[in-house]
Amino acid sequence: MKAIGITFLTACVGGAVAIGAYKLIENNHNNNLSFEDRQKVYFANNLGRSVTTSTGDLDFTQAAAAVTPAVVHIKTTYNNSNNGTDRDPFEGMFDDFFGGRRRNPSPVMASGSGVIISDDGYIVTNNHVVENADKIEVILPDKRSFQAKVIGRDPNTDLALVKIQGKGFPVVKLGNSDETRVGEWVLAVGYPFALNTTVTAGIISAKGRQIGILDQNNSSRSNGEVQVRTAIESFIQTDAAINKGNSGGALVNTRGELIGINAAIASQSGSYEGYGFAIPINLAKKILDDFMKFGLVKRGYIGVSFRELDSEVAKQLGVDQINGLYVDQVMAGGAAESAGLKKGDIIVKVDGKDITSSSDLQERVGRLRPGDKIQLSYLRDGKERNINVTLKGEESIKTAKNNNQSSAEVFNKLGASFAPLNNATKKRFGISSGMQIAEIRNGGLFDQYDVPKGLIITSINGKQVNSVDDIDNALNASTNDMIRISGITADGSRLTMNFPVR
Repeated sequence: MKAIGITFLTACVGGAVAIGAYKLIENNHNNNLSFEDRQKVYFANNLGRSVTTSTGDLDFTQAAAAVTPAVVHIKTTYNNSNNGTDRDPFEGMFDDFFGGRRRNPSPVMASGSGVIISDDGYIVTNNHVVENADKIEVILPDKRSFQAKVIGRDPNTDLALVKIQGKGFPVVKLGNSDETRVGEWVLAVGYPFALNTTVTAGIISAKGRQIGILDQNNSSRSNGEVQVRTAIESFIQTDAAINKGNSGGALVNTRGELIGINAAIASQSGSYEGYGFAIPINLAKKILDDFMKFGLVKRGYIGVSFRELDSEVAKQLGVDQINGLYVDQVMAGGAAESAGLKKGDIIVKVDGKDITSSSDLQERVGRLRPGDKIQLSYLRDGKERNINVTLKGEESIKTAKNNNQSSAEVFNKLGASFAPLNNATKKRFGISSGMQIAEIRNGGLFDQYDVPKGLIITSINGKQVNSVDDIDNALNASTNDMIRISGITADGSRLTMNFPVR
């Protein structure tokens, strides 16, 4: 009997050791999984009730019940040292486009939303919700409160990943934004105006929208050097009512699957006026996995600057093609140059799919890393050709920036840096060209003559401007040491200024 007892005890100890070792291996394995794979494991072990689409009778109760427990309220605090802003992080598109941040001498509170995507506390939200915050508080719908830490932020996509400590949190299931269709019913879930969880319904109004809101923050450096455009905008547009405080909240389909992260509204007032914009979840998946694995985004670059073609641009350039991307510049040492792409080529397809806007290319590239390959179809001499481009890392873009001195020279002359206009802004003001003043240096020429930041310059010395090179050429054409600037202010007023170049 004693021998049997010892054998039984040994078996128990051995079993416990084996289970412990298995759990350790399992935990290490799970830590290396992408968020999508982690969710597969989670939902395999937590089946719950199935959610079926019910758009026939417009009953969204199942989807709302599945999602709301995992959409959280995010409160941020900004101390004076960080120049906190007293604006809500969910600014209207045109407020952000032309407005500036106001300073406040005391700590400032702001509010947004977030979505739990992993049961161990990973939460996706917008970069502008948590950027420069000194304190981030996450409040769950069940009123539990946690302090969160930032895992990664990316201004180029306006995404951020934060984490709270704990286990067993509810999770919103990741969907497939590529499969969404215009006209499809969706729900927006978040905390507008710091209210409790709010669910609104609408449809997808459009896909692949580029509204220029991210480029305004990323178009220049403090020293005036104009950056290569790295912002990625390919928003899902919806008429589901979203307002201030919805930033970082969930856009879900009728099956309760996360298809987008709410990010912006088109509004003159800063409140809902019919259109909201969400970041597609298929773009976010790659960004969020990069945050978890590397703490930053590993982004691949083609190494070109381009113009989106339409009938007007095609006429200006003297080309017959009205769809696609006209290559303005191929950066030295970049991926496109290595693949043989040249200035004047027109990119018409990416991975076999037609390009109807720049967002088609930007979103596709945004899902890839340096070393990944992408197939481009382009027109040259009227013939369509195909090339495989191996994307390069950020160092190739930095090299190209260092080789381009024109923007620095312009900044030194005027004390300003400039950002190109997107098609939406051109259409809004009824113009075909122009550059916007993105930054004004204290003590510079523009500062001395009170040229307003955000002014859209349409011409200098009578010459239309559509690039930094155009501005430089227009300045060099001055014969009497005077500069004449014509432009459009934020409210659409026309403005002309004359002053000497010193």
